[in-house]
Amino acid sequence: MTIPFDRSRIGILVVEDEPLLLLDAMDMVEDAGFKAYGATSADEAIRLLERHDDIRILFTDVDMPGSMDGLKLAHAVRNRWPPMSIIVASGHVKVSPEELPRDGLFFAKPYPPASLIRTVEAMAQRIAG
Repeated sequence: MTIPFDRSRIGILVVEDEPLLLLDAMDMVEDAGFKAYGATSADEAIRLLERHDDIRILFTDVDMPGSMDGLKLAHAVRNRWPPMSIIVASGHVKVSPEELPRDGLFFAKPYPPASLIRTVEAMAQRIAG
């Protein structure tokens, strides 16, 4: 029997440069009971990760302006915060498993919201132990 965990204590960082898509993804995460953080660039995402130790899952788009795209961000996060669960998404490019950081997952846009939430829930279950 699994012990229920408090989803509201697990932060998910959504990184998306399109404001409406960012708000939609954050709403989806919050509706599932998790704490959502939002960033529109990799630089902003790194700053949030440095300030909030409850962020356990990174959900990033590939195409972003700034110092690095979402794939580079995912690798930087894996190197600096190894336990972080990572999901990369794109509607423009197909990311192969070899391009992802270790244990990273890829979702093609548009992704089915229920499928994404099931994946996040499974990641959160592993995090909660």
